[in-house]
Amino acid sequence: MGMKVIKSEKRLCTCCMEEHEVKTVLVKEQFVFKNVNVSYEASYLYCDIAEELYMDEQLMKENDICLKDAYRKAEGLLTTAEISGIRAKYGISQKDLCILLGWGGKTITRYEHHQVQDKAHDTILKKLDQDPEWFLSLLDDTKDSLSMEAYEKYLNAATILYEKDRDFYLRKAIEASYAKFHGNRMFHGNAELSLDKAVDVIRYFASSVQISDLYKVKLMKLMWYADALSYKNRGAAITGLVYQALPMGAVPVGHNSIIDLRRVPCEEIEMGETTAYYFSLKGETSFPYLSDEDKNILDIVIEKLGKMTKNEIISFMHKEQAYIETECRDVIPFKYAKSLQI
Repeated sequence: MGMKVIKSEKRLCTCCMEEHEVKTVLVKEQFVFKNVNVSYEASYLYCDIAEELYMDEQLMKENDICLKDAYRKAEGLLTTAEISGIRAKYGISQKDLCILLGWGGKTITRYEHHQVQDKAHDTILKKLDQDPEWFLSLLDDTKDSLSMEAYEKYLNAATILYEKDRDFYLRKAIEASYAKFHGNRMFHGNAELSLDKAVDVIRYFASSVQISDLYKVKLMKLMWYADALSYKNRGAAITGLVYQALPMGAVPVGHNSIIDLRRVPCEEIEMGETTAYYFSLKGETSFPYLSDEDKNILDIVIEKLGKMTKNEIISFMHKEQAYIETECRDVIPFKYAKSLQI
C-alpha cells in the first residue's frame, strides 16, 4: 500500500494503546459516490507496532469532506472551500447568506461540511461569486431582515468588489479598442498604453488649485497637451493614449470609458437637459504611476493653460498645427508636437 508520511508526533496510539511516535499519512483511495468513481487522498494515523492504519473522529470528518470534494470536482460543482471562499470575500455569515438567498438557515453550513449541493444551488452560488452587482441587488431586497451593522458591512465589501470587477472589464474594453493602434508610434506617441498613468494624470489635474472649472472638454485638451509636450521634450508621451480631432479639439479614443475608470474623481452635474462631468480631487495627493518628470510636464501644462476657460482652450487648440492639419475625427499624429504652442 502506497502512503506518504506528512507528520509524526509522540502521542497515545489508540490502535495499540501505547505511547509512541504516531505517523499521519496520506493514502490514495478509490470510492464510488453517487454512482461516480472518484479518487482522493485520505488521511490516516499509522501505528508502526501494529502496522495498521486507523482514524480518529477528526480524520473521519476530514476524509468525508475530501471524498465529497473529489465528487464535486468530478461533477463540476463548487468544493466546500470554494463555497466558504465566496462567503469570505463578501464577509457574510452562513446564516445571513441563507437569508440573502432565501434558503433554509442551515443550508450553507451543511454545504460547507458534509452535504453535497444540488446543481441548482451550485449555479446560484457560482453566479453570486462572479456577480457582485447581483449580490448588491439581493442585499437591497433583504435589507430589513439583516442588522444595520451587518448590512453596512456587506454593502461595503460588495461595492468594492463590484467596482473592481467593473473596472477590470472596462479596462479590457478600452485596451481592445486600442489594439488596432499597436505599433503605430505616431498615433500613441511612442508610449505603451497605460491606463494607470492616464488615471493619475486626470487625478493630478483634478487636484490642482491652479486649474479652474475642470470639466470634461477642458480636461481632454489638457491631457492631449500633456502627452504632446512630453513627446516634444522627451520623445515619448506619458499615457500612450491615442487622440482624435473632434469639433471642440483633441479627445482620447475611449474617453467616455476612461472617465468611468475607478479612482477617476468624476462628478456628474445636471445642467438643464444636459449632463456635465466635473473633475475635482480633494485630500489625497498620491500619484504612484507618475514620475517626477511626468509631473514636471503636467505642471507646465497647468501653468500655461490651467486658468483658461473652456472656450479659450478650444480656441487655443484650434490654432495648433496638429489640429489644423488633421481631418475631423481622424487620429492626430504626434509628429505635429514639434510645433506645439507651449
